[in-house]
Amino acid sequence: MNAGMRLLRGGLLAATLVFFAVPVATTATAVLTASPAAAQSASSIQVEGNRRVEADTIRSYFKPGPSGRLDQGSIDDGLKALIETGLFQDVRINQGGGGRLVVSVVENPVIGRLAFEGNKKIKDEQLSAEIQSKPRGTLSRPMIQSDALRIAEIYRRSGRYDVRVDPQIIEQPNNRVDLVFVVNEGDKTGVKSIEFIGNKAFSSYRLKDVIKTRESNLLSFLGSGDVYDPDRVEADRDLIRRFYLKNGYADVQVVAALTEYDPERKGFLVSFKIEEGQQYRVGSVSFESTIPNFDANSLSSYSRVNVGSLYNAEALEKSVEEMQIEMSRRGYAFATVRPRGDRNFESHTVSIVFSIEEGARVYIERINVVGNTRTRDYVIRREFDIAEGDAYNRALVDRAERRLKNLDFFKSVKISTEPGSSSDRVILVVNLEEKSTGDFSVSGGYSTSNGAMGEVSVSERNFLGRGLFAKATVQYGQYARGYSLSLVEPYLLDYRVALGLDLYQREQLANSYISYGTKTLGISPRLGFALREDLTLQLRYSLYRQEITLPSYLNNCNNNLGSANYFPTPQFIAAGNPNNTGYGVLGCYGDGEASLPVRIGLSNGAYWTSSVGYTLTYNTLDNTRNPTNGLLVDFRQDFAGVGGDVKFLKSAFDAKYYTPLVSDIVGIVHLQAGNLSTYGGNQLRMLDHFQMGPNLVRGFAPNGIGPRDIGQYAFYGYGGDALGGTNYWGASVELQMPFWFLPKEVGLKGAVYADAGSLFDYKGPTSWTLTNEVNAPGCTPASQTSIGTCAGLNYDDTNLVRTSVGVGLIWASPFGPLRFDYAVPITKGKYDRVQEFKFGGGTSF
Repeated sequence: MNAGMRLLRGGLLAATLVFFAVPVATTATAVLTASPAAAQSASSIQVEGNRRVEADTIRSYFKPGPSGRLDQGSIDDGLKALIETGLFQDVRINQGGGGRLVVSVVENPVIGRLAFEGNKKIKDEQLSAEIQSKPRGTLSRPMIQSDALRIAEIYRRSGRYDVRVDPQIIEQPNNRVDLVFVVNEGDKTGVKSIEFIGNKAFSSYRLKDVIKTRESNLLSFLGSGDVYDPDRVEADRDLIRRFYLKNGYADVQVVAALTEYDPERKGFLVSFKIEEGQQYRVGSVSFESTIPNFDANSLSSYSRVNVGSLYNAEALEKSVEEMQIEMSRRGYAFATVRPRGDRNFESHTVSIVFSIEEGARVYIERINVVGNTRTRDYVIRREFDIAEGDAYNRALVDRAERRLKNLDFFKSVKISTEPGSSSDRVILVVNLEEKSTGDFSVSGGYSTSNGAMGEVSVSERNFLGRGLFAKATVQYGQYARGYSLSLVEPYLLDYRVALGLDLYQREQLANSYISYGTKTLGISPRLGFALREDLTLQLRYSLYRQEITLPSYLNNCNNNLGSANYFPTPQFIAAGNPNNTGYGVLGCYGDGEASLPVRIGLSNGAYWTSSVGYTLTYNTLDNTRNPTNGLLVDFRQDFAGVGGDVKFLKSAFDAKYYTPLVSDIVGIVHLQAGNLSTYGGNQLRMLDHFQMGPNLVRGFAPNGIGPRDIGQYAFYGYGGDALGGTNYWGASVELQMPFWFLPKEVGLKGAVYADAGSLFDYKGPTSWTLTNEVNAPGCTPASQTSIGTCAGLNYDDTNLVRTSVGVGLIWASPFGPLRFDYAVPITKGKYDRVQEFKFGGGTSF
């Protein structure tokens, strides 16, 4: 055998393939004399050397000429056809005895075993699915060469440009071979620097947030964004362009994305060259129509483009989409809306004209879905607002493509059109590539309020291929533990309505901020509606059982508070001051115990709460994880009393506004408010009240502000349990800024802020009513029938505005989002509890 070796180099970094050629390059030889051969028919051809391929099959490649006999052209064509089958290493045509045509073949071996060696980063199954050579297939040397190049390309896409692929052929008996691809994967080739040339309106620091490519750093092994991928770099060009178009730069051009390999740094240097142009505002918005008897101005309410605002190409696209959909609803199925922008270079304005025209009458003949190996067809088709037989509407097709991408079930989604059976028919082809949709995560973290905490969760975004979302979570920590199960059907009865069901159990233990624990077990079905792309509505029903628990050291008197049989401890009696009316004889709750409302809740046992509610959410954030612009507003209400033991109406409002300022500084305004009220003569429980701390005003402890039991304070010199309030409000102003002297990939930002807010108006139990015929110590009988009130609650409920200022450190770390805050209260209540430093964060892996 020939052991010659051929070295192929390709790609920017020379992905190297070593191919050992064996001596059997396919050859073809025709040795013929004149006319006797031509006088033969195809059936008279003699075949030699064939072992697997039938002789008649070989003969069938030789087609007679017009005369019905084989001529020289027919023989040449047959020879070429046999070579192109790839079944033979060698094909020879000679003239035999008696003028017969002899076709001698040497068949290609059969691949018995196909294997990969050295591949650690990519599994055998992935590689075998990408190549053409298969077990029990015919060995083809051009195909092997192509397969080696394909394997190298797969590694190149994952950033490994030093890959070497060595195809080895091991001969076996009976004309069979084993094919082994030996892979030397090499190291990942990262991006060592990213530069922007020509950007003036936006800093390079800001533009790095826009693109997907990242620079390599010490923590890059936790992600893949720093791996050089030419397709990703090309996609980044479009992301930059769209970002500028969204911010008023209608003339922007991303001229080039230049990449260069640096041998010294062993990585790529990426540069984006940008020509920004001028920033434009909208000068005017008008509508015109060529459709008879149609008022174009009737579509003005669907325009998201406003006079005086920055030109925004994204808002323009959404306006066109909504207008075309509205035209379809009105019966103009073939109407098209075409936006036109006339620039005024002197005033830097754009005049927008929406032109409505009657389009070509084209119908959808068929929708073909390709590539969905796991996801059911109906899960894909229900994202379309059009069906087979409907009028073709490009806006609705684009919307369907966007929805399919947002499902996050597929690596890629592309909808293309093909000609149908007639000129007015088109076929929609939905090309998909599935990806893994399951997640397993182990999380850990620590916060100053909940202590150390661990969590294990398993979720599936495309459960059973039916588009269902399922998640199971178990949490265990120092002070908090529990589990939850969730299942969501995004299309209830084939309507775009999400039905969810949550089952949960939570346990909060007593800690340094609260003297008591709580146990909650509940179930909550919910319905979600997308009223618009930026407006959602959720309806829910909640049924949960809640009870209070106390640690033994806070429950060491007796459990008969309010009865005639309780006996205060000697320590309490000794600590009491008989001259101070109301103290010394208050009862167990003053003896280093939990507050009266807590003791009452413990004595009354578990409560059931049955409520219905809704949440209305308005969201225009540019990025949900790291927003820099937009508005997020939540308004929620819960009405308890649909069965259960309590009756109340709870309302809460939360709004956050983000706006970019200068030099990558982001301003944030945060407003909060809430109200709780009861009805039907029912008294509110303490657990139903709002509890506030750093979630309202930073610098205070959890449950650190608002109404508080001060009976304990009188005896022991500290504020007692927080009772909560029925009203609160809060306002915060914050500036977030990057550390410009640090690399972007570190993910560190700083923050300065000022908070103000208040929690007030406790309306829970304040006394314990006796019904016994004994005048217990500390109780004032209302009559000689021994009905009286025992252990009155002494609490502070000052409606004081709490304020604070502080600084924060925000780290978008590979270990999860972390935040450190140091805030100093400026104004506070006498019994408020302060916590100047706060830390929280966690990780998933």
